Amino acid sequence: MANEATLVIIKPDAIQKGLIGRVISHLEVLHLEMVGAKMVRVSRELATAHYHDLRDKPFFEMLLDHLQGKLHNVPFVLAFVLWGPDAIARVRDVTGATHPEKADPMSLRGSLGRMTAAGVMENVLHGSANAEDARREIRLWFAPSELLRKGIIAEQPSAVR
Repeated sequence: MANEATLVIIKPDAIQKGLIGRVISHLEVLHLEMVGAKMVRVSRELATAHYHDLRDKPFFEMLLDHLQGKLHNVPFVLAFVLWGPDAIARVRDVTGATHPEKADPMSLRGSLGRMTAAGVMENVLHGSANAEDARREIRLWFAPSELLRKGIIAEQPSAVR
């Protein structure tokens, strides 16, 4: 099991419901090291860069509004980086499937997420899908100086942060 980093974002729907502690508690049992954390007011530019691979989807604008907190009147997220053995797969396992109704009921999304009557998917958090996404996402959200471990991301600054 190789050490790796993954980005986790607790989204505005979870913050609005007071779930930050519950989400972190579920992740703490993985015994991964939190090497960076911060509250972020998400700009449209950052949200667009984060979801760049979904820009052609019909729900893209709703994704941007959700991450920016426009749908829940919470204009910030909690972003953090976890580091340790197989961090990406282990976090995704605890997180559950993207769609809360398809997620294992014992997972974070399965137990805390929902689909609203208005069709908004409230899936509580984001976790990097793979090593390539984790590197790209961590670079978007964090400067190297904001992380407690050196070398997690290249020393190239992000234009979005």
